[in-house]
Amino acid sequence: MAASTGSFPDIQVSGMNAPRPIIRPVAPTSNYKLEPQESISIERSAFDLVEKMHYLFVRVVKARHLPTSGNPVVRIEVSNSRVQSKPARKTSCFEWDQIFAFGRDAPDSSSVVEISVWDPHGPNSSEMAAAANFLGGICFDVTEIPLRDPPDSPLAPQWYRLEGGGAYRSDLMLATWVGTQADESFPDAWKTDTAGNINSRAKVYQSPKLWYLRATVIEAQDIFPLTPLKETAVQVKAQLGFQVQKTKTSVSRNGTPSWNEDLLFVAAEPSSDQLIFTLENRLPKGLVTVGTVRIPLKAIERRVDDRKVASRWFSLEDPMSEKVGYRGRVHLRLCFDGGYHVMDEAAHMISDYRPTARQLWKQPVGAFELGIIGCKNLSPMKTVDGKGCTDAYCVAKYGPKWVRTRTVCDSLDPKWNEQYTWKVYDPCTVLTIGVFDSSGVYEIDDDKSATRPHFRIGKVRVRISTLETGKVYRNRYPLILLTNNGVKKMGEIEVAVKFVRATPTLDFLHVYTQPLLPLMHHMKPLGVVQQELLRNTAAKIIATHLSRSEPSLRREVVFYMLDVDSHAFSMRKIRANWIRIINVIASVIDIVRWIDDTRVWKNPMSTILVHALLIMLVWFPDLIVPTLAFYMFVIGAWNYRFRSREPLPHFDPKLSLADTVDRDELDEEFDTVSSSRPPEMVRARYDKLRMLGARVQTVLGDFATQGERLQAMVTWRDPRATGIFVGLCFVVAMVLYMVPVQNGGYGIGVLFFPASDIP
Repeated sequence: MAASTGSFPDIQVSGMNAPRPIIRPVAPTSNYKLEPQESISIERSAFDLVEKMHYLFVRVVKARHLPTSGNPVVRIEVSNSRVQSKPARKTSCFEWDQIFAFGRDAPDSSSVVEISVWDPHGPNSSEMAAAANFLGGICFDVTEIPLRDPPDSPLAPQWYRLEGGGAYRSDLMLATWVGTQADESFPDAWKTDTAGNINSRAKVYQSPKLWYLRATVIEAQDIFPLTPLKETAVQVKAQLGFQVQKTKTSVSRNGTPSWNEDLLFVAAEPSSDQLIFTLENRLPKGLVTVGTVRIPLKAIERRVDDRKVASRWFSLEDPMSEKVGYRGRVHLRLCFDGGYHVMDEAAHMISDYRPTARQLWKQPVGAFELGIIGCKNLSPMKTVDGKGCTDAYCVAKYGPKWVRTRTVCDSLDPKWNEQYTWKVYDPCTVLTIGVFDSSGVYEIDDDKSATRPHFRIGKVRVRISTLETGKVYRNRYPLILLTNNGVKKMGEIEVAVKFVRATPTLDFLHVYTQPLLPLMHHMKPLGVVQQELLRNTAAKIIATHLSRSEPSLRREVVFYMLDVDSHAFSMRKIRANWIRIINVIASVIDIVRWIDDTRVWKNPMSTILVHALLIMLVWFPDLIVPTLAFYMFVIGAWNYRFRSREPLPHFDPKLSLADTVDRDELDEEFDTVSSSRPPEMVRARYDKLRMLGARVQTVLGDFATQGERLQAMVTWRDPRATGIFVGLCFVVAMVLYMVPVQNGGYGIGVLFFPASDIP
């Protein structure tokens, strides 16, 4: 009727007055109808741990016969959401090929979606000109839009005739459907909860493959013409990227210094870096560079075990001149050690133990599924337009695989409902989940937003070995952050986890009998200090690699997930570790106290039974091991009643003393190195540390005294005490040898073979 009379009621389309286009419902492509949310069920096995979030998808492909020569845009309005596409590309048609996803969980969701085409470069000086800028549009009834099941193929776009405005024979190709976050178009679509920011999309990252590069500096020759002194102190400096190491100084006689020293680096694959060796001569006037050697990493041999790699001689070059001249040579042995696992996490929170070399990997024992549902009651992290807000996203790390959810903008209760899967090679590993606040979400083109840090909100860890096979754990865990002012609860995160075993039971239990680290860590172990330095280097390499992704995973995020600063000095950690030691040896202390009570006849019946047990064990020594094993069985069975009934254990601030720590100690823990505090405060901290060191010194002295007493029992420092102890040991040994033992036991025998029978 409105079309026949020529009168069009004015409505708001993308914030501008324009004629209302005629509603042209799409032709039904299936028998599905959009029912209320409770009755909608789009099932997919890959999203069985999270809630289904329903979206209205609109894919705008292209248009033809538009009455414009510019770059038109498409504006879509659904409920309170208005979005504009990018300008069209002018080919034979006007092309956009963009997908938009509008949330359908809001109670005030509109039943009409309006799609209009506008010419942004047209006249817009008056309302009439604004109406002329409107090229045409079309409306759809949401209840008539088909429901797509993700296993089906994508919905084919169709041509629709535009009505109203300046379009008379113009067509728009688009497709509309209702789906969930399981739709393959969801990750790259414009979404209402992310404000359309391209950097807020969910992504999966992969850590670079890391190797330990072992460089053995053996010796150097023919450098005496450059060093006329009889004795010179020579050392070799090796550099790989930002990693610099030096050998010890070798006193050179006649120009033939030797070191035979190993230098260990961390190298990422693929890499175009060079390993640079610089031979330096330490003279009274300073260091003098004798020559350099540049070795590309691609020319270095790789090994998976401890076999010896052939060494080579490399000629030194003058770093100050491009002329080729002989300046001596250096003897090096270089190789990539693929039998090690390059650690990037703390040893007690590691998520992967596999060696670098792929041929040494074993088959996975199962799969771990994580559903990141959302957060509740997050603390506002910044202020925008006078209102506190948080743009939260979640990062999960297990092994070399990192995942990042989309950034939900301006919400203290974000919902992600994203699900990810990892392969598990060892159940004694830990998954780390962290929540962060993104800065500059709305400032896409602002260069300053790229330098603003992403603030940490908190993290949760899940140990795979604590999960039962096939059981789904869905719980909320507090996000606790330790700040200068103490412990602060930042909110709660809700996750769902499930571990599925993929190997037979015996093969799965066999994993527990294997060493955690690869064999090379036991054949050629690395020092504690060296391993920690290499771990920090690996973390820096991973952070640099992930920061080059698009969108990037920020450096501060990677460091927080990898606990790079976990070994910083802290009085709180010292006291917490001391309490942990006391809790571990508490059972030993209880046994010592019980032995003392038995010795003084505190309970006569118990003392008599213990003496009878000791006499029986002395008479039948083969019962000692079975008795101890049965005793451990009884303890384990008794403690089964007191096992943890929590759905899944999480961080307890009481164990780390985070809720009772002093403010001064917190300020010291968060202080930089070197200290940025006034000298008076640093002096007070030093005096306090000296007092603590005195107490530790006393405890260590007591331990040393007890050890020296045990050692003095066999060193004849006290002849009478040593004689009594040695005689008692002889008597006990003879009694145990002379007492007949039935059904096997301890014995000594000699077996003789004729020499002619030995092969």
